[in-house]
Amino acid sequence: MSPVFTAQLQHTFRAFAYPAYRLFACGQMLGTMGFWLQTTAVNWLVLELTGDSGTALGLSLAIQFGPFLLFGLQGGKLADAFDKRIVLLASSLCTAAIAGFLATAVVSGIVELWMVYLAVFLFGAVSVVEGPARQTFYAEIVEPEALPNAISLGSAIFNTSRIAGPAVAGLLIALTSTGTVIAINAAAFLGPALACALLLRRELSNPIHRGSDSSGGIGEALRLVAARPDLVGVLFVTLFVSGFAFNFPITLSMLAKTEFDTGADTFGLLLTALAVGALAGSLASGRRSGRPGVYTVLGAGLALGAATVAAGFGPNLWSAMVLLVPAGFAMVYFAQAANQRVQMGVRPDFRGRVLSVYLLVFLGSTPVFAPLVGWVCEVAGARAGLWLGGGVSIAAVAFAYGVKHVRIRRTAAALPGKAMP
Repeated sequence: MSPVFTAQLQHTFRAFAYPAYRLFACGQMLGTMGFWLQTTAVNWLVLELTGDSGTALGLSLAIQFGPFLLFGLQGGKLADAFDKRIVLLASSLCTAAIAGFLATAVVSGIVELWMVYLAVFLFGAVSVVEGPARQTFYAEIVEPEALPNAISLGSAIFNTSRIAGPAVAGLLIALTSTGTVIAINAAAFLGPALACALLLRRELSNPIHRGSDSSGGIGEALRLVAARPDLVGVLFVTLFVSGFAFNFPITLSMLAKTEFDTGADTFGLLLTALAVGALAGSLASGRRSGRPGVYTVLGAGLALGAATVAAGFGPNLWSAMVLLVPAGFAMVYFAQAANQRVQMGVRPDFRGRVLSVYLLVFLGSTPVFAPLVGWVCEVAGARAGLWLGGGVSIAAVAFAYGVKHVRIRRTAAALPGKAMP
């Protein structure tokens, strides 16, 4: 192995040089594998209970992410106020308990749609707290130089599980039942809980001092965001790209079941193809050393919109899988660029609260737009849902690009001695 290649490899995976990060990553690998087993099984369960209703599936996603609209900012407040290891430990145990409840209902044969909706709402409520704590915890277990890499490798872990999880879930559903898959998910979430328990005994690399300012100040964080055009622009684009293009659990499950007339195993293959591209996108963004520029965010959003539209034209399963690979790459590259631009643009003691604003937009847009995407899939077909998601993403990026250039022209015109052509 050449020294140059070795150096590049070390640079790509430099966050793993920190022992606390390695331990945390192992727990996250188990937890994210469980998450993708759960996502595939729950989506398929909703279709089974409702006779392939895209509207019901969209409502399921809306209910799951609804808590981000109701009290999403409180999650960031808790992340800034308390030891994130304790927050993450409690979150993992709660998720395992909820999955256990749903698995019991499915296996016993008493499950009804309202029980699924209740479970996904509770999953979402836990995620409100877990999301900001997990995303900002990276800053405490690695040095600032390695933070972009740590965030991107966290996404790579998520997407590595996304490659195997849906395919394994589809196979297990075909061989056993959705209840068995959800029960396995419940056990998997004990992995991150154990990792957090072990981390409580370790000294962190870059602990955050929590003073009185960290325990509140949501209004102050909102004012900070409102005064920063660089953050507002990212949040605007994220609102529409995430709200419309990130609804692959709806569009791909409907594509498998109604367009290709296949089963859960095919749905798993479509998600796996998306995840292959997503993993590549995670590793590519992991090579970034500094805060990404606005054109990186806009370019990735444009690429995702175009790739999503193209995926809607795939005439069969295999062509759709091929087209979903670049869509997955652009999806994660966009999400990571937006996340890093927001998180690395604010003070460490504000990260939890400001990131909760980002997650409110990123995940809170789902309950607003997912039912619409599901309805479009049900009425006009799954392909129309993909075209809608891609088209809205392209339009949002174009609008943001235009606004930015109008601002640049006005700023240049206001400078002394500068004349616009």
